[in-house]
Amino acid sequence: MSPAPTPFQLLPGAAGSPVVLHVPHSSRTIPDHVLHGIVLDGEALEAELDHITDSHTAELAAGASAVCAVTPWRFVNGLSRLVVDPERFPDDREEMRAVGMGAVYTRTTHGAPLRPSGDAQESLLDRYFHPYAGALTAAVDERLAATGRAVVIDVHSYPSTALPYELHGAGPRPPVCLGTDGFHTPPGLLARAEAAFAGFGGTGLDSPFAGTYVPLKHYGTDRRVSALMIEVRRDLYMTEPGGPAGPGLGALASALARLVDSLADL
Repeated sequence: MSPAPTPFQLLPGAAGSPVVLHVPHSSRTIPDHVLHGIVLDGEALEAELDHITDSHTAELAAGASAVCAVTPWRFVNGLSRLVVDPERFPDDREEMRAVGMGAVYTRTTHGAPLRPSGDAQESLLDRYFHPYAGALTAAVDERLAATGRAVVIDVHSYPSTALPYELHGAGPRPPVCLGTDGFHTPPGLLARAEAAFAGFGGTGLDSPFAGTYVPLKHYGTDRRVSALMIEVRRDLYMTEPGGPAGPGLGALASALARLVDSLADL
């Protein structure tokens, strides 16, 4: 029997760094017991993973961390978002539930059935979603205790052509989309991100994906926690939909490192 996959990892950075690079959607790993509840298999499952996975974003965060002057912390999901999506609200606040893609997906990127809805969703939330949220909250609390602030940078990617599940897919699809929050994304953080990624043909705001991750403990109440989502369009660095990375990955890692290093005095 193969060992159980690691649900998530907190990879240590410098003691004085306030930055947490959060990589929630880079893995394709699905535990066996979760696979039994998914109706796709074989080529159909691999095709869905190609579309839904933010491929190579863990390598992007690792490459950036390796060249930063002050190493950031990294919180990396070790499981596919087809297990649970840690960035969704687990309740009726989540608009993506309308297309079967709340915290536990019941539909694919193209609207086909993924798993039956029912009681299994609660067990997945208890086993995977809530421990993940608790560990990431603790990581942010540790940065607050150590440095007096925390900066959560979400590291994502998105396809060059909109997929059917996208609720806001008709809007602009810039090379780099910056997802913001009105409370947790200060102007200085946004400006430094725009500068760091200026060389890739332009950045855009909150289209096709908006918002950013902040632990619920701090959301809307604690300005010491700032946050920004980086959504890189996949044709910049890889063969779509799920192919290998290209030379653009290194350039993007350098840009992400520039952003991290620029946050020392934010």
